[in-house]
Amino acid sequence: MPRTAIVVCAGGPARAALPIVPGDVLVIAADAGIVEAERLGLRVDLLVGDLDSAPEDAIARAPRVERHPVDKDASDLELAVAAAVAADARRIVVVGGDGGRLDHLLGNAFLLASDRWADVEIDAVLGDARIWVVRDERTIEGDVGDLVSLYAVGGPTRGVTTRGLRWALHDGELVPGSSLGLSNEFVEPQATVRVRDGVVLAIRPGTT
Repeated sequence: MPRTAIVVCAGGPARAALPIVPGDVLVIAADAGIVEAERLGLRVDLLVGDLDSAPEDAIARAPRVERHPVDKDASDLELAVAAAVAADARRIVVVGGDGGRLDHLLGNAFLLASDRWADVEIDAVLGDARIWVVRDERTIEGDVGDLVSLYAVGGPTRGVTTRGLRWALHDGELVPGSSLGLSNEFVEPQATVRVRDGVVLAIRPGTT
């Protein structure tokens, strides 16, 4: 079975329910994400980052630490995702908050859609929101009536077909900067999003 990793980042608590993961999941904390991991009751296997914000006592509890310089060219989350890929994870669930800075939140979302992780299934829980990175086809979940927005990342996404959403797309196209995919709605508890070319971020916002 392909290995699953949970990567926990900082930014406040994750308030949405976490997706189901296997019991032998690899848990990687990105710097102060170790505090959130411990709050969620997750056993951290690896702590990654420049560790400028992780408490010293939490660092001491980590069984493995991969410390990077403060002056670096990648965020702590990027380093943690790279560590998960290096550990042969083929599914990664990113968990963290949505507080703090808007640029961090957007940067984290765009990072998940990077072509570097094209061979990995990635989704995330950030605060109240759930995010799925869609390449080829993904099943997304929500209650009937929940909102979900579909955004093209990195260029036009072609051949977009949806099922289980109120406003269906049939071999359609989404382009960055368009609001075409904004505020769709679940009409079934599970929906599918399929793309022929490109990457889509499917974002189900919180209800609070």
